[in-house]
Amino acid sequence: MKLFRILATMFITVLFVACNFTEEIHFKADGTGKMNIGFDGGELLQMLPSSDSTQLEEVIDSTIVFKDMLLEKKDSISQLSPGQQAELKKLEPFSLHMMVDAEKGIMNFEMFTDFKDVSEVNDAFNTFQSASSVGSVAGGKSMPKNPSNEATEVSYSFKKNKFKRSAAIVNQEMFQQSLDSLTSAEMFLSSSTYTFKYHFPKRVKSTNIEEATFSMDGKTMVYEVNFLDMIKDPESILIEVELEK
Repeated sequence: MKLFRILATMFITVLFVACNFTEEIHFKADGTGKMNIGFDGGELLQMLPSSDSTQLEEVIDSTIVFKDMLLEKKDSISQLSPGQQAELKKLEPFSLHMMVDAEKGIMNFEMFTDFKDVSEVNDAFNTFQSASSVGSVAGGKSMPKNPSNEATEVSYSFKKNKFKRSAAIVNQEMFQQSLDSLTSAEMFLSSSTYTFKYHFPKRVKSTNIEEATFSMDGKTMVYEVNFLDMIKDPESILIEVELEK
């Protein structure tokens, strides 16, 4: 229960403090791979109320396998609204590793999954935010519904040596609601970052991202953006990569 309470508290607070996310994908030659969505919550740890920080006296190094958790909590889940149940269902392919060491100022979360085709992890970041629903299942606090989860869609493709990540606003009204809800947090979020880190099976031949950096072997590409800018204009993040043959 402590693990779920901390998880719920983290997601309630995450959009109101400076935060640093990493979206990392490892591709194999056959197109299969693994995705990680990571969150560095060191600053969030300092922002927790004293009533919550007392829960962090011990070091926590734990992994939630959502498929197992959803099965274990199926009776509680059945009491939720259809919408909440659908949000939880999206978590099923993922696992979440949490490392908390208050003394060392560490509070890291990493959601990860293997995939046969990268399109299987479309909207992974929205799914990451949906993990807050675990709090209501476990009897903890649950974050208010984030309109941006339904307002935007992210899609991935990797075919014939070409990778593409694109985002689209699919509900303008809900998207505007999500922007309005962030107004009071802009000062904190202005220093937040979102880093894309992609590992390919071959060297990168070309990309549309001029600011990207690469590993010595040319197979890993890193691109960092301002988190608030990405939230305000998700469609501006279009990443296209072509690999050598």
